[in-house]
Amino acid sequence: MKERRMSIREFLKRFDRGDFDSKDVNVQIEAGWWDWFCKDSALRNKTYYLAKKLKSLLPSPKIDIDKTYVWFKNNCLVSGKLYDDFRISDLKTGDVLYTIIPKDPTAGNKAAVWGYENDFSEPLVVGSWKDVVHFFKSKR
Repeated sequence: MKERRMSIREFLKRFDRGDFDSKDVNVQIEAGWWDWFCKDSALRNKTYYLAKKLKSLLPSPKIDIDKTYVWFKNNCLVSGKLYDDFRISDLKTGDVLYTIIPKDPTAGNKAAVWGYENDFSEPLVVGSWKDVVHFFKSKR
């Protein structure tokens, strides 16, 4: 399968238009799913949940929606616990700029942001979703 990257602007336009309403796994892959351990049928609801989280971060001085794209992962810890994240990557290079975890089981189910600012050496934010929004809305 050939990867097709779409800007966050295009993703949001298509999301709002209902292009990703189907539970069909190919539609969800087109929406940005890259890797998952959950049932294929769960991806649609996860797309909606994560897209709403993404929308709450915008507009942001840290995210250029024309030069970045979003992709989604459903991760599995060694313990078997599943959790979701979404990643903001550079459209040209594919480099991940941010990994955003709405409920990180390794951080007491708090929200977490990892990013390029510190080479992903530790979280940039651990706290409530409001803390994550504040991070992305602030200029620093």
